[in-house]
Amino acid sequence: MQSPPLNDSACPLTPEQQAMINHLVGTLEPVQLAWIAGYLSAINTLALQGAGQATALSAAAGTAVNGAAELTILFGSQTGNCEGVAKMAAERAAQRGIKSNLKNMGTYKAAELKKEKLMILIVSTHGEGDPPDSVEDLYDFVNSKRAPKLGDLQYSVLALGDSSYENYCQIGVDFDKRFKELGAEAFRDRVDCDVDYDDDAEAWIDGALDKAADLADTGDSNAAPTGMPAMPFTFPGMAPAASKYGRKNPFPSAILENINVSGHGSDKENRHVEMSLEESGLVYVPGDSLGVFPTNCPELVAEIIATAKLKPDTVVQSASGEETLQDALLKTYEVTILTPKVIDGYAKFAGKAIQSMLGDKNKAKQRKYIEGRELIDMILDYPPKIDAQGLTSVLRKLPHRLYSIASSYDAHPEEAHLLIATVRYETHGRQRKGVATTFYSDRVTEDTPVPSFIHENPNFRLPADPATPIIMIGPGTGVAPFRAFVEQREIDGATGKNWLFFGDRRFRTDFTYQTEWQRFRKDGILTRIDLAFSRDQDEKIYVQHRMLEAAKDIYAWLQDGATIYVCGDEVHMAKDVHAALLDIVRKEGGMKANAAAEYVKNLQRDKRYQRDVY
Repeated sequence: MQSPPLNDSACPLTPEQQAMINHLVGTLEPVQLAWIAGYLSAINTLALQGAGQATALSAAAGTAVNGAAELTILFGSQTGNCEGVAKMAAERAAQRGIKSNLKNMGTYKAAELKKEKLMILIVSTHGEGDPPDSVEDLYDFVNSKRAPKLGDLQYSVLALGDSSYENYCQIGVDFDKRFKELGAEAFRDRVDCDVDYDDDAEAWIDGALDKAADLADTGDSNAAPTGMPAMPFTFPGMAPAASKYGRKNPFPSAILENINVSGHGSDKENRHVEMSLEESGLVYVPGDSLGVFPTNCPELVAEIIATAKLKPDTVVQSASGEETLQDALLKTYEVTILTPKVIDGYAKFAGKAIQSMLGDKNKAKQRKYIEGRELIDMILDYPPKIDAQGLTSVLRKLPHRLYSIASSYDAHPEEAHLLIATVRYETHGRQRKGVATTFYSDRVTEDTPVPSFIHENPNFRLPADPATPIIMIGPGTGVAPFRAFVEQREIDGATGKNWLFFGDRRFRTDFTYQTEWQRFRKDGILTRIDLAFSRDQDEKIYVQHRMLEAAKDIYAWLQDGATIYVCGDEVHMAKDVHAALLDIVRKEGGMKANAAAEYVKNLQRDKRYQRDVY
C-alpha cells in the first residue's frame, strides 16, 4: 500500500506541480502529512461552503488568538509507541479546550526551545540507555553548553522503557534532570512506564492535562491541535476507520502457513509464517510490524505452579479479569524475564536470603542475578510463602511481540508474512525458550487464532519518489522487511535501483528467501546483492565487511541520492554497520572524521538513513 507518486495519468496537475508535491511528500513526517491532509480538506470544505480563503487557513492551522501559552507536545520514538501516546495526548488536550502543538523531536528546531512556555515530553529509551535515532540531535543539544536557560518553561515528562534493561527510561530521566538544571519547572512529576504502559500513560496524560489546563491557552475549545487535522484523516500506515482492531483489541489471526525455511543441517530454525488478515480491515505498508500476543510454555507454567505449591485452578483477579492461576500464567503474565520491580515485589513473600539483593547498594548484585534467569529460578532459589493472588500481583503483564512484516500488502492482500528465528538456549543449567518464537515453532497450529494487530513504523519507510535508489542491509531475520520493500517496488514499477546486503552463517542452509532473491535479480528488480556467510570460510565475514569492500559504489549511490536501510541486531550488527558507513564516507568522500559524522547525521535528518534495530 505504499502510495505511488503523482503522475500524468493520476491527477490533473501540471508536471511541474506534480514534481513539487512529490518532492514535498518525500520530506514529510506522518504527523506532517496528517496536518496537510486536514489543512487541505478544511480549505476545500470551507471553500465549498463559500467561506473565504483566509478563514479556511486560520481554521486549518488552529492559530492561537489571545497570545496565551500553547502546550507543546513533543515526542521522540524509535518504533512509534511515543507517537501514539502523543497523539492521544493531543486529542485529549483538544477535548479539554487546550491549544496544543504536536511536534516530533526528529524535526523539532532546537532554537525554538528557549521560546517554549509549556511543554510535555513523551520519549522512549532505546536499548541500553540510548536515545532513539530521531531524538539524538535534540538530546545532544540539550546536554551541550549551547543549551539555553529555560526559566520560562513549565514541563512534564513521560518516559517509556523496558525495566528488564539496566538503564530503564534513561532518556526521559536525562531530559527531566537537564531541564531542571536549565531552570525549567516541572508542573507534574515524571512518570516512567514499562512495556505495559497503557494504563500508566493514560493516567499521566489526564493528570498532566489537568495541570496544563490552568496554564495553557484555551481560547477555542473546538480548535484541533496544530500538527493534527480538525477532521478524521488517514495517511500511509494508518488502518482505515473501518477496522475495529488494534493493540487493545487485537484481531484473531489464523495461520495460513508455518514452515521452517532453514536448510537441513542448519543449527538455526528460521520460520516463514503467513498470517491471515481476512475480514479484519487491517492494512499496512512496507516497514510496519505485526504485533502478536503469544502464550507462555504450558510445561513451564505447570512447573512454576507446582514448585510454588499452588493449585492451577485457583481463581485470581488478574489484569485480564477473573481467571484461573493457570490461565493467568499462560496468557496474562510474563514468567521468563525478571526485573528489579518483580524481585522487589516477590521479596515480600520470600525469606531473608533474598534481602541481600534489595536496595540501591545491592543493584549490581541484583542485576547479575537477573541475567539469564526466570521466575522459576527465583522460586527455586528463594522459596516463597505465597498464594496465587500474591504471585500474580508481583508479575509484569506479558507484552506483545513485534515482527517486521516480510510481505507487501499489495502483493499479498489480507495477509502478513513473518520471518521468525526460533530461540532456544541454556543458562544456569536450564534449557530456555523464547516465548513468542517457540509459540510459533512448538505450540500453534492452523486452528490456533493468534491475537494480532498492525504496528506502524513511520521511521522506516520507502522513499516517496520511486526513482530513488535504495540500499538495504539485513542479515539473518533482519532481511524480512526488505522482502516487503522489493515486492512493493516491483508492484509500483519503481525505477530506482535496489541493492541488498544479506548475511547469515552458511550459504547452503541459511540463505533465506534465496529463490525469491534470485528471481528478483534475474528480472532486474534487484540491481545488486552482496552476500556474507560467516561460517563458510576460516575467517568470519559479516555484512559490514562486504560494505567496506563495496565502499566506492556505496558512496556513489549515496551521492546519487540513495536511501540506506538497516534492520536487525542493534547490539552488534547495527553498530558495526554504522561504523562501516562512517568509514566509507570518510575515505571515499575525503573527509575528516567529524565531517563524515555530520554527513551521516544529515542522512538521518533527511530520512535517507533509516534503522529498524532491536
